[in-house]
Amino acid sequence: MKVNTQSGSYEITVMHGGLSRVDEFFSLNRKVLIVTDYDVPASYAKTVAAKCKEPFITAIPSGERSKSLENYKMLLEKMVENGFTRTDCVVAVGGGVVGDLSGFVAASFMRGVDFYNIPTTVLSQVDSSVGGKTAIDFCGIKNIVGAFWQPKGVLIDPDTLKTLSPRQISNGLAEAVKMAATCDAELFSVFEKEDFSVEKYLDMIIPRAVGIKKNVVEQDEKENGLRRVLNFGHTLAHGVEAKKKDLFHGECVAMGMVPMCAPGARKRIVSVLSRLSLPTRIPVSADDILEAMGHDKKRQGDKITVVYVPEIGRFEFREMEFSDFAEHMKRAVGQ
Repeated sequence: MKVNTQSGSYEITVMHGGLSRVDEFFSLNRKVLIVTDYDVPASYAKTVAAKCKEPFITAIPSGERSKSLENYKMLLEKMVENGFTRTDCVVAVGGGVVGDLSGFVAASFMRGVDFYNIPTTVLSQVDSSVGGKTAIDFCGIKNIVGAFWQPKGVLIDPDTLKTLSPRQISNGLAEAVKMAATCDAELFSVFEKEDFSVEKYLDMIIPRAVGIKKNVVEQDEKENGLRRVLNFGHTLAHGVEAKKKDLFHGECVAMGMVPMCAPGARKRIVSVLSRLSLPTRIPVSADDILEAMGHDKKRQGDKITVVYVPEIGRFEFREMEFSDFAEHMKRAVGQ
């Protein structure tokens, strides 16, 4: 499928076995910085490298801490040391952390070089690889330094998910539940089917979720309006993540969705999240979350805009005084 934005158009290819045919989708006849992490099978980056004219593979530790100024600087230095120019490119092979970091490197080097994304986690395949958001964390604040930089292509090979643990798969599906809850009641009903299993329905869920993200990004590339719907669950999630380093991003999003919907929608969302073995109760105090949200990008002065789901498949933007939001949070967390 093709994504059309003001910054340009690019193809999203969803294909089993696509990794071994990467050169059919990406322009790799040049210097290519391939960024991956230690948890991604090394064979994935090597498969890409075998299709490149001049590949340079760099692996970083897995986890949010790798979205650092130090790693950003290290990757830029590698490009300078190896004589990269504006005609060369960066390829991410990994999950959201790898994509966010390497995308920001591509956006910055010589004011922007081509960037390609090969997401290898469910979360990055259904969500973060599409849309052009790139960033690093800074001063303990998630994604506060970054840029919008659309990829030149995205290759989603579901075969790369075979090495993931059940927890990692559920972590990624939280983002698909988010999109279904806000925008696609029919997709949400798939998660409620009696015969639901990841093995049976994942090949349908991935392109359906990507299609939702594509449609939103095409209408609002830089989050000036509609794209804020993708923040459902994230207002609280980023606060929880700041305090609970042992939780995955999707797990925090799952918890963050529960308080931000009407009772009927909440009951259905909790049921689906529980079915996926995702947490639904926030394990930290409201005060801790609110403290961590002090630099949240969704705040504007003393107000904050949240995404609220009145019924499955529909959403509303609600602007609240931050003090009112804080009270809502304290009630939701049970304090």
